[in-house]
Amino acid sequence: MKRIYRIAGYCLFGVFFHLPAGAQIPAHHLSRVDEMADLPQPFRIIDFRELALRFDRTVFDFKATGQYWPLVWIDSSGRNFPQPVAGIYTAIGDVRQGPANNKGMFHEALASMGSVLGATLVGIDKRKGLNYVGMLKNYFNKETGWDIMMNNTCPEVALLGGGYGRDWWYDVYPNVLFYAIYNQYPDEPDFNTIAHQIAEKFCLADSILKGDYHYSFFNYGNMRPMKNSICEQPDAAAGHAYVLYAAYKKFGDRRYLNAALSAMNALQSNKINPTYEVLMPFGAYLAARINAEEGTRYDLNKMLEWSFDGTAVCRTGWGVLTGNWNGMDISGIVGSTVDHGGYGFLMNTYDAAIPLIPMVRYDQSYAAAIGKWMLNAANAAKLFYPQYMPADHQTIPGRASVTKGVIGYEGIIRNSSYKEYEDLKGPVAQGDGPLWVTGKNPDVSQFSVYGSAHVGIFGSIIRNTEAKGILQLNLLSTDFFHDKAYPSYLYYNPYKIEKTVTIPLHPDSRTDLYNTVTGKFIARDLRSSGKIKLPARGAAIIICIPSGGTQTYEGQKMLVNGIVVDYHSGRNHDH
Repeated sequence: MKRIYRIAGYCLFGVFFHLPAGAQIPAHHLSRVDEMADLPQPFRIIDFRELALRFDRTVFDFKATGQYWPLVWIDSSGRNFPQPVAGIYTAIGDVRQGPANNKGMFHEALASMGSVLGATLVGIDKRKGLNYVGMLKNYFNKETGWDIMMNNTCPEVALLGGGYGRDWWYDVYPNVLFYAIYNQYPDEPDFNTIAHQIAEKFCLADSILKGDYHYSFFNYGNMRPMKNSICEQPDAAAGHAYVLYAAYKKFGDRRYLNAALSAMNALQSNKINPTYEVLMPFGAYLAARINAEEGTRYDLNKMLEWSFDGTAVCRTGWGVLTGNWNGMDISGIVGSTVDHGGYGFLMNTYDAAIPLIPMVRYDQSYAAAIGKWMLNAANAAKLFYPQYMPADHQTIPGRASVTKGVIGYEGIIRNSSYKEYEDLKGPVAQGDGPLWVTGKNPDVSQFSVYGSAHVGIFGSIIRNTEAKGILQLNLLSTDFFHDKAYPSYLYYNPYKIEKTVTIPLHPDSRTDLYNTVTGKFIARDLRSSGKIKLPARGAAIIICIPSGGTQTYEGQKMLVNGIVVDYHSGRNHDH
């Protein structure tokens, strides 16, 4: 006998139900996302999880054969901690790196941390066998007295590239990545101490900056803000705030909360777009989360527009690209909107999802906008990989075999910045590697190991559904240090008509489904799966809750069994 659910006047038969369109909360738009295709073409969402698994087993193979392989080696210099550390090439064939160059000491945290985080997010324990998690401690620069995670293990390789105490985002972002990894491995020896020390440094730095982050970098050794030939990076405040708020959630020290709020106040006080590289979306995420959890009123829309709209002044045009170049939609990738007509980068595109996807847990009014962005970004991301980009749209298609199918180009550009490739029609897959060491780095250094290392971020978030173009996006995968939460998913329908998708559920338990976009329970007591009809060009955020729980309210929050389900429910919805 079919069960009949009666929700807000709708009869729902069995496990099939309809999201009541009239109950939709007002959806906020992002101007850049509005420019993107509803269903980008040519359309194909690759299996990013499988790609992440293949990347891990291929790149971490010390016995890999072939020219320029293996891509991993052991650095035995023991900088900062008396232990060996795995080095990973920044780009294929990078002559600055490897066991025989510069004593094997030049390797970047962006590659090492990105690969460990990405693998972990798709289910690989990177402590098994060689403990790659523990090796990351060597990037904690205690020998220099900076006592934060940095992109290199020592200053001896500073002039080789990759930032070292002179380019602020390079100093801040490894700490953002470390805290993400620390969330996954909280019991790793020394991680607690390191996390505390980082938080103390960032807390003290914020008190010295006193709301003024308009510097090129901060010297965490002598605790002084600095300016140099690199332009000011006031969005470093977003990185400080992200780490400090994570430290507050982990350790409960209100000094860290106050410092995070101070950094967020500094970020919000900017009159022009402060975006520089990767940090601004983390500020947007924090605006939504702290507003929801602490009752603040940060301007989320401003920070999201800053993240997307390409109006950055210092890093001219930095944001999210849009457009169709010669029949290929490239919308959603992150980088310069103006360099050679637009130049998006693989790492930046992957990493933007870390904050932007879980952000909608805390403010569901952006569910459709973020769902549409992610659909476009996921579709365009495959074009960085030579096996998915047409040969006449990449600089070195004849060298594709060297990637073993797991390494992509560093970027996608509208008009190639290389004179020898200027006749190629955009989009052109290329990389900057040969320019880092002019005349020495081979052409294959356009293939980006460090960018490809972050594929597990998309791999942990994205799943296809049975409806082409409708993705299931995991909202908890990168919501690090979140409070207790039930499984949460974003679905976006890009079509002009409503569409049906299946929500897989645990077969051995009973589940209630709540949609934060409508602010209502839409089904109860389900097993195995349920089907939902998504409104045209609309979104649903589905929270999967064990049946029979006790529902309570705390202000605008709706909770079940003491766990927040909806941060903006209010008391005007059906209880």
